[in-house]
Amino acid sequence: MIDYREAGVDVEEGYRAVTGYKEHAKRTMVPGVLNGLGSFAGMFQIPAGYREPVIVSGTDGVGTKLDIAFALNKYDTVGIDCVAMCVNDILCHGAKPLYFLDYIACGKLDAAIASDLVKGVAEGCVQSGAALLGGETAEMPGFYDAGKYDIAGFATGIAEKSEIIDGSAIQAGDVLIGLASSGVHSNGFSLVRKLVPDFMEDFNGKPIGEVLLEPTRIYVKPVLELLEKTAIHGMVHITGGGFFENIPRMYPSGGVHGGSAGEHLVSVLKKDSWPVPPIFAELVRRGANPDRMFHTYNMGIGFILALAPQDAQNAIRHFTEAGFPAYEIGRVETGTDDVSFR
Repeated sequence: MIDYREAGVDVEEGYRAVTGYKEHAKRTMVPGVLNGLGSFAGMFQIPAGYREPVIVSGTDGVGTKLDIAFALNKYDTVGIDCVAMCVNDILCHGAKPLYFLDYIACGKLDAAIASDLVKGVAEGCVQSGAALLGGETAEMPGFYDAGKYDIAGFATGIAEKSEIIDGSAIQAGDVLIGLASSGVHSNGFSLVRKLVPDFMEDFNGKPIGEVLLEPTRIYVKPVLELLEKTAIHGMVHITGGGFFENIPRMYPSGGVHGGSAGEHLVSVLKKDSWPVPPIFAELVRRGANPDRMFHTYNMGIGFILALAPQDAQNAIRHFTEAGFPAYEIGRVETGTDDVSFR
């Protein structure tokens, strides 16, 4: 006779993990939540005051950045990354995050590690004003190696239909404002892991793994605050694909995603208009192709907004005062190259 534990799944450890999850989720409760963790489904009431509410959703994971968490035995920040990758995406359309669901998978569950992962998710939810409404923990022995975890998530937000930001308001002459990233964020780590074989190696006085593990910055609160007083014409989350793949996505034409041809609205960026974190130069020093860095990484700018010229300085002041360094990094023009530097 063989039972579930002997097959590799420890149900009791799962119960202990859920107990930890519930404690972390308490921090994230916001008006609209109708039930807590433990039900078969989470329930959230659409807030009052919307005439034509539109539900906006996004899903993402942390990717191979998790390998650094394994190496450093530090699991309480990658959950922030998981939330950030989702809520920053839906923010691009002016959506306010309402709630978040996570998915954790592993070969052998350790309740303390799983609780740390959810601790980070809860912190990301607090930073973005979203409720941690539920999730799933899957223990799959023989499928994932023992000690290995994966984490992904799903964010749901809301926007007034007439106020959705879709890039249609962008026009030539708009100013591009860049918000500083916190580092590499959560993209390009398959290359990082080839370039950095030892995460305990010193870099500017600390293990380089700690620098790489710095969680993705969440831009939700200061951007939504700016939206209450200033018209934002377009927004971009700089994720996988760097500048050249992501910036064209804020335009109605879609750039590389929409197959734009001929003259259209393009982004012209000013060289050296913001500080690039030292970690990117270190990756180049270790062998990353310098000509491809802006095609792969955020290079110090995690989020971009297109605004009317007269609103640019007030926006920069707003973000800087909120603790989010901001820079005027370029302009919208007409041309044929979706993204270029001058």
